[in-house]
Amino acid sequence: KEKKRHMGDTNHFCPVSLKENFVLYPGLYEHAAKYQEKIYYFSTSEYRDKFLKNPEEYVAHNEPIQAPPLRVCLLGTHGAGKTTCARQLADKLGIFHIQFEEYLQELILAKTKEKVGADFDEEREDDNKMPILSQELDNFSQTMTKTEIEKSKQEVELTDEEEAIKANLMENKALPPEVLDNIVLDWWRKEPFRSTGFILDGFPRTLDEAQYLSERGLCPDVAVYIQVEESDVLDRLFPPRLKKWKERQYKKKENKKKLKDLKAKIRV
Repeated sequence: KEKKRHMGDTNHFCPVSLKENFVLYPGLYEHAAKYQEKIYYFSTSEYRDKFLKNPEEYVAHNEPIQAPPLRVCLLGTHGAGKTTCARQLADKLGIFHIQFEEYLQELILAKTKEKVGADFDEEREDDNKMPILSQELDNFSQTMTKTEIEKSKQEVELTDEEEAIKANLMENKALPPEVLDNIVLDWWRKEPFRSTGFILDGFPRTLDEAQYLSERGLCPDVAVYIQVEESDVLDRLFPPRLKKWKERQYKKKENKKKLKDLKAKIRV
């Protein structure tokens, strides 16, 4: 009771982080300061010193200090149902839903023209194994023009940032902090996310990404980890993957049949 009575306007959260970054960052006991008989806690000693230079800028005056909107990190293994839950929660709470890996795909999709990653590569590999002889398709007006062929062979140049994103999606290589700065910071600091809030689906995924959030002072209000049994994930993911596999096998069989028919027509 004694502590609560003498706590500052932002309770145990850092008033400077709240004012400047609109983030509820828990303050530390070793970075405390007293102002007008109230105790304020700060995330760093630098923020404490900044507060003491001009405390009136960070305390409440005519009305309580506004709290930031809800920011949620939703975590869990692949197939745990994160995206389904995130969409429902975002709709119910009136906040944005950000699917992290899907967002990364969108950042490079204009250049790659197709989604990248292990799941998508598997499908393309099967498609590429389906033999189609362009010479045999000439008679059926299905060949590309010379210009189109040359254009399709041109390699798309990716920026260093886009290369890092592609490597992350394809090989799980860590995203450098400078790349994360261009992606993640906006969700905490820029509109419309800053005043609306969000549920971040699938981030952070690694210890390094969690440390990145901490170092940048990007504190989620809630972090939820969905834990499911391995058998439940298998039951959820296996049927649609089996269906896709069967569809690819059927397509491969159909292509072989078409190729056989084309060869027979050419011989005639």
